[in-house]
Amino acid sequence: MRISEQTIAHLARLAHLDLEPEEMERLTRDLGAILEYVERLADTGETIADDLLPMTWLREDNPMLPLAPGIAVSVAPERHNELFKVPPVLGGDRSKSA
Repeated sequence: MRISEQTIAHLARLAHLDLEPEEMERLTRDLGAILEYVERLADTGETIADDLLPMTWLREDNPMLPLAPGIAVSVAPERHNELFKVPPVLGGDRSKSA
């Protein structure tokens, strides 16, 4: 499958990336190679997931008692009373976060 530089430019805009012309060329070439590989896999009827299905990286779920708030917050880089103090993620004045 061929991918155009216009598609890469569109993806870059969606990701808020400013790409240099050399980066555009490299990404077009690299993503094209990846898509060609996926097409070849589809043509053979095999999938990457078939090889990975027997494996699991998830641990067994064992219910446990939660940490007390004071203990959990005690390792936080910044805290306010018994709360984690984090910077705002949706804009706003960072100096007023608490």
